[in-house]
Amino acid sequence: MISAEGRRGPGATLARGPKPPLILDNGKECPMLRTAFSRLKNTFRRFLLLLVAMPMLPIPLAADEGMWLFNNPPRKLLKEKYGFEPSDDWLLHLQQSAVRFNSGGSGSFVSPDGLVMTNHHVGADALHKMSTKDRDLVVTGYLARTQAEELPCVDLELNMLMSIEDVTERVNAAVKPGMSAAEAFQARRAVINTIEKESLEATGLRSDVITLYQGGLYHLYRFKKYTDIRLVFAPEQDIAFFGGDPDNFEFPRYDLDVCFFRVYEDGKPVRPKHYLTWSREGCRDGELIFVAGHPGRTARLNTVAHLEFLRDRSFPFLLNKLRRWEVLLDVYSERSAENRRRAKDLLFSVKNSRKARLGGLAGLQDPAIMQRKLNDEKALRQAAADDPQLKQSIGDPWAEVLAALRTWDELFLKHDLFERSTAVMCEHYLIARHLVRIAAEDQKPNAERLREYTEAGRESLLRDVLSEAPIYADLEQIRLADGLSFWAEQVGFRDELLRKALAGKSPRARAAELIAGTSVADVAFRKKLLEGGPEAINASTDPMIELARLLDAPSREVRKAYEEQVEEPLRQAYAKIASLKFKLYGTDLYPDATFTLRLSFGTVKGYTDQGRHIPPFTTIGGTFQWAAEHNFQPPYNLPESWMKNRERLDADVPFNFVSTADIIGGNSGSPVVNRRGEVVGLIFDGNLDSLVWDFVYSDETGRATSVDVRAIIESLKKVYKADELVAELFGQSSRGSGN
Repeated sequence: MISAEGRRGPGATLARGPKPPLILDNGKECPMLRTAFSRLKNTFRRFLLLLVAMPMLPIPLAADEGMWLFNNPPRKLLKEKYGFEPSDDWLLHLQQSAVRFNSGGSGSFVSPDGLVMTNHHVGADALHKMSTKDRDLVVTGYLARTQAEELPCVDLELNMLMSIEDVTERVNAAVKPGMSAAEAFQARRAVINTIEKESLEATGLRSDVITLYQGGLYHLYRFKKYTDIRLVFAPEQDIAFFGGDPDNFEFPRYDLDVCFFRVYEDGKPVRPKHYLTWSREGCRDGELIFVAGHPGRTARLNTVAHLEFLRDRSFPFLLNKLRRWEVLLDVYSERSAENRRRAKDLLFSVKNSRKARLGGLAGLQDPAIMQRKLNDEKALRQAAADDPQLKQSIGDPWAEVLAALRTWDELFLKHDLFERSTAVMCEHYLIARHLVRIAAEDQKPNAERLREYTEAGRESLLRDVLSEAPIYADLEQIRLADGLSFWAEQVGFRDELLRKALAGKSPRARAAELIAGTSVADVAFRKKLLEGGPEAINASTDPMIELARLLDAPSREVRKAYEEQVEEPLRQAYAKIASLKFKLYGTDLYPDATFTLRLSFGTVKGYTDQGRHIPPFTTIGGTFQWAAEHNFQPPYNLPESWMKNRERLDADVPFNFVSTADIIGGNSGSPVVNRRGEVVGLIFDGNLDSLVWDFVYSDETGRATSVDVRAIIESLKKVYKADELVAELFGQSSRGSGN
């Protein structure tokens, strides 16, 4: 699944705002995996053939590449290649129909009554929080036949992008010549915090300054924020994620990965000015399509040294953590059905992350990919060397990146243990640390606060901290025990800070003591500490608050070192590389993904895999055939509702399709639209060959995978009897609020 990591998923820190999405994993090691990665390896090697014809100066774009800014769309490229030039009105309509889920993912308004469409796996975070031992909405699905039956979500926030303002000049002006890296970081943070606060006060809109081109530009994004979100429809998990891990990142696929919510304000459904209309015809092979979504993080602009650091340091370390967590959660889940339900959402995230990161690492480990990146970098460096003025203006930013990475390597473990909270990874601790830090940061001027504690982000932060989402003590205990054990493995039991944290006990015993003794799970307790401020925090004898106080100083210390010795030098170096690219190519370049709204495009198109042609569409009938080939055994068991209505369904209706649209984690739930701006599909995944798109795009075999709107309508009508919902999608009626 090309899904985004929830804010409380693996490695989450409950930081301000939506987390940069992590591509998720839900796979186990199996024979199919070896075959899959063999295919992936062969695909990567085909990149090598491209190098022969490459010119010395790297070509900025290839094929349908690009995650484009809505204020800098690829008009020229689209006109030259497809004879289509999007108007300002077309772009604004698509921009303000799209929404971002703070749990990680994308969506869009699809009716005048505030109906929002996204993926089932994007909505799963909300479904999980609304579920109980006796009602598992993730498994059973849900349909509200009237607005009165729509279920309120817990702590879910949707953001709609209203406007973009270039604030690069103001941000850069704050960093004066001769400033040290530490001074530059502090000055930059201060002006960004100030810009966001001023914007919030002037407009009332959520205001985020987004770093683009890794420091080349700074744009102020203003979002309309929605917080009253209610569940309308979700199918059963067995059809939403049909095929499970074996089919994940594969094609053909047969998944009804869709979910509908409704947005309310003042107790009434919102009436959005912009919403997407539904296509009755769907799309055709070869048709131009567009994707409006929020891709998470890419590293396509990274230097070769930076990619090597990811390959040799970051990815292996992350994969080892994910494997560890997967075993822990698998064992916990096997103990009971209730344990399985409690851990399901987190385990899905961990497994999917592992599989996806293995695919990304395979790309970084392929010599052809790295050679292509090296050739591009050599050509860029040569272009700078050939122009004395350019060379003098930018110096050697590649050497600056390398120097910053060497420092990062020294800080890496400590930063991961404390600031990323791997050593104490559990909900209780993450909340406790926020309570401790809010009390401290509130005493500072807004300009000097840590980014996630500024006035501009306070409302969203408090929604997280005061969330009523259930927290399960037994699951928390095993997670915390594992984190403490991991910490001990990394530093040894002689470490003074570890000894203080363990308080003379084993990791398991200490975790049990902390979870049993804390009141952090009680929202009323959190509110009381927030109201009491620093005095209440410092006087608290709650063991989890005490642990958060103990670790706050070392965590802040390593964070400060990272920000001033790694983040700021990297930002300055990449800003120089970005300026070089602007001078060589102009501004017709897209920046790396930042979990903000982007426009991608491509065509509906099959591909060839090991000599076998893969058509672009699957059908509903193929779903039953695929299930029968696997004897209807999990994960190929279809829900009872589908088996019961098999004869009513049109077997020829297209179910899933693939396209060359450039997407990545975070795009899950993005609408796929045609030239008229009508919805024809819903992004939910990519194939195995698309996993390398974190670093380099190619449409040779990489594909984005979508649910076809025709399958959504067919299943809503004939399986779920959701006629009112279908009528709303086609603009024929508005759902009543019946009793």
